[in-house]
Amino acid sequence: RRADYVLYYKPGMPLAVIEAKDNNHSIASGMQQALAGAEALDAPFAFSTNGDAFLEHDRTRREGVVEREIPLSAFPSPAELWQRYGAARNLKPAEQAVITQDYHADASGKGPRYYQQIAINRTLEAIAKGRDRILLVMATGTGKTYTAFQIIWRLWRARARKRILFLADRNILVDQTRMNDFKPFGAVMTKIKNRKIDPSYEIYLGLYQAITGPDEEDKIFKNVSPDFFDLIIIDECHRGSAADDSAWREILDYFSGAIQIGLTATPKETKYASNITYFGEPVYTYKLKQ
Repeated sequence: RRADYVLYYKPGMPLAVIEAKDNNHSIASGMQQALAGAEALDAPFAFSTNGDAFLEHDRTRREGVVEREIPLSAFPSPAELWQRYGAARNLKPAEQAVITQDYHADASGKGPRYYQQIAINRTLEAIAKGRDRILLVMATGTGKTYTAFQIIWRLWRARARKRILFLADRNILVDQTRMNDFKPFGAVMTKIKNRKIDPSYEIYLGLYQAITGPDEEDKIFKNVSPDFFDLIIIDECHRGSAADDSAWREILDYFSGAIQIGLTATPKETKYASNITYFGEPVYTYKLKQ
C-alpha cells in the first residue's frame, strides 16, 4: 500500500497519487493502485504512467470525461490541479484562504498521520463552507486530541476563529491536553478554574463540571456573552452532550452561535440520545478495523 509518488499542494494537503510502471506495461496498468492510494489519502487526482505518457483520473468529477491520456510534457502544475479541485468544490477565495492555512510544524518533524490529515482537512472545508455542527468519529488511540489541536491551530492562525473552548469531562484529559498536544499555544491558552473565565486569553480548556452545575451560581459560562466563544470542541461528545436534556447540553445551547465540533470513538445513537441528530452525519469516520 505504498504509493510511488504523492504530490502535495502544501504540506498535509495531498492533490495526487502517481503509480509508475516501466514501458513493458500499458499506461493504465497502475491506475487501480493509484486510485486505491488516492482514496486512502483523500487525494482528488490519480495518475498512472509507463514513462511514455500519463493517464489521469479526476476523482472530483461525477460525470463527463473522468479519465484522459496526456503526454509527458503536459502534466498539470500544482496551481492547475488546485484550481480544478477548487472549481469542482465551488470554493470561493475566502474559503480557500482558510483551507490552505499551514499546519503547525514543530522541530521534531511531527505531523498528522494520513487519516488525521483527512479529518482535519474535511473539517476545515466544512467550516469554510458554512457548516457549524461537525462530528468526527475516530477510534480510541488514533489521536483525536492532536487532530483537534491542528484544526484549532489552522483556524486560529487564519484568524477565522479567535476565541476557542476545548471541553472535556475528565480533569486528566484537560491537563494532558494542555501539557502535551496543545502546548504550542503557550501564553494565549488557559485552563478554566476557580469558577472564573478570564477574558484575556484566546484558547480555553475546561471541564464541564468546572463551568456548570446543579445550581444557578455554578453556571459560570453565563458570566460571559453567548458570542464569547466562536469555536467549541467537545471531546468524548457521546458522554456529556448527546442527550437533549443533558445538564451539559445547556453549555452548547448557550453558545449556539459558535461552531461546535464533537469528537468521539463511539457515537451514541439511542432513542433518548443521538450525536448525529445534534452534529449531523460525521464528516469523517476512522474505524478501529481501518
